[in-house]
Amino acid sequence: MRRRTFLAALPASLAAGSALAQIPRPKDGNPEIGRTDLRGGDRVAGATWASRSTAWGVNGAAATAHPLATLAAIDTLRKGGSAVDAAIAANACLGLLEPIACGIGGDCFVLLWDPKTRKVVGLNGSGRSPKGLSLATVRERAGPSGTIPSFGAVSVSVPGAVAAWGDLHGRYGKLPWKDLFDPAITIAREGAPITQNVAFYLAASQRRFTNPNSKIEEVENFLKVWTIDGKTPVEGQVFRNPALANTYEMIARGGPRAFYEGEIASRIEAYFKRIGGWMTKADLAAHHSEWTPPLVTGYRGVDVYGLSPNSQGLSTLQLLNILENFDVKAMGFQSTAAIHHAVEAKRLAYEDRARYFADPAFSPAPLEWLNSKAYAKQRAALIRPDRILDPIYPGQAPSKGDTTYFTVADKDGMMISIIQSNYRGMGSGLSPDGMGFMFQDRGELFALTDGHPNVYAPDKRPFQTIIPGFAVKDGQPWLSFGVMGGDMQPQGQAQIISNMVDFDLDITAAGDSPRWHHEGGMEPTGEQLGVQGILRLESGVPAVTREGLQKIGWKIGASDGGFGGYQAIQRWPGRYAAATEMRKDGIALAY
Repeated sequence: MRRRTFLAALPASLAAGSALAQIPRPKDGNPEIGRTDLRGGDRVAGATWASRSTAWGVNGAAATAHPLATLAAIDTLRKGGSAVDAAIAANACLGLLEPIACGIGGDCFVLLWDPKTRKVVGLNGSGRSPKGLSLATVRERAGPSGTIPSFGAVSVSVPGAVAAWGDLHGRYGKLPWKDLFDPAITIAREGAPITQNVAFYLAASQRRFTNPNSKIEEVENFLKVWTIDGKTPVEGQVFRNPALANTYEMIARGGPRAFYEGEIASRIEAYFKRIGGWMTKADLAAHHSEWTPPLVTGYRGVDVYGLSPNSQGLSTLQLLNILENFDVKAMGFQSTAAIHHAVEAKRLAYEDRARYFADPAFSPAPLEWLNSKAYAKQRAALIRPDRILDPIYPGQAPSKGDTTYFTVADKDGMMISIIQSNYRGMGSGLSPDGMGFMFQDRGELFALTDGHPNVYAPDKRPFQTIIPGFAVKDGQPWLSFGVMGGDMQPQGQAQIISNMVDFDLDITAAGDSPRWHHEGGMEPTGEQLGVQGILRLESGVPAVTREGLQKIGWKIGASDGGFGGYQAIQRWPGRYAAATEMRKDGIALAY
């Protein structure tokens, strides 16, 4: 997956080093003080590393990666909307306000607590590859590494987000569909100031898309929508997207199918025909989401849920199943032993991810076996406390026949955990004529190896990195959460659960806690990124822990900004707690 992190949207010259190093030092008058020598102020309560206090409320809560999206969600709840209504309104806003992570050109996955049935339900809103694009053609377009290019028409699969919104609203919505788009349409027409992270990644996307080596069929539409006088907007500059406002108005008037049929679909087909792509109106019309029963595992008294493949949600559950075999709490918070065992659990789980995860309509995975405690115990027995496992392999199954995350909760007890993405930053680099959004590049995640479960085929869903998280405790909804960021997501989700369950951290401290991110091993694309890989640690990880990991043999990489973005809502008796983190631009609110 070639470093599926926040830095995936950056040019090679920038991604090779630390993103943090590109940010100027504060003008404090002392050139001897570097950024890593400075820390925030001292808190009088709570964890010393926490960036803020948790937001509390009794009627509802929302946590997103942008303040205006969170406000849109809260306003929708106050008008009598359900958590689903508020989530759709927020997501529409994020497509405008956080285009470097999401939009209606991408896919969507959901875990939701239904208070009427008292169950967690799942929705797979991922799209399929164009029916007219053959494996032979994709192989002709493959890059030097023998993988599908990161950008351009060959990487585009059918966007599933709008259909997922429609399915959610049809089952759980309270307010009229058209009203949900009012906040986003207003902001798109009147404009809003660009936030810090969005400005950073917009500029990076421009550099990447306009690089001649990107081989994107056209970039004029990107430049027309997302640049002002040839440059992407800087932090604080007001940005408008009237083309997206027009598209939203068509969807608001025509319903969710308006995206897949009628004028929008016709314009999308005409665009791909113009640039030599493959997506057609028939591909769009055939798209549908799938309600799917989520997988679940127990972790020390908490039931953790994940979506089955083609999602990577099972990786979180496998990672936790392996960790449960060790006394992580006794190892110590942020200790060498705790991180070492967790990274080894990740490596083992990700080998299975590379071997088995794909569209189940083409290659069903042995889910029950992969998620079993017995199998996890076998895998845990391979881990040694004083050395790195090498070689490492996937398990042998028994024989038989850059993304945005947000969460909303309402007064009726419904909690929705939703993640939506264009995949690699702003996606494929392609923006349809006059529509104001980018197409995802999820098709990049297919393999091209004959016999691989995830090998490309027409009308097939690629392996997906985006996963919502949810946890239940004592039969009651406990935590709606997510950690966006490519292959970081299962790693981040497991760290959040361990922080809260093993070390009793609150919802905010659990997210602000320093993280680790391991890169390497076999990928679902068929790539081998190094057996041992690289272990990246945030600067807050204690020096003694860093030294201990190096003594075991881990190759420690730079802290590069690829540690995910977290939002969460926790259910308490009669109230909600909501949290976000300092790595993103968003806020959490409750009322």
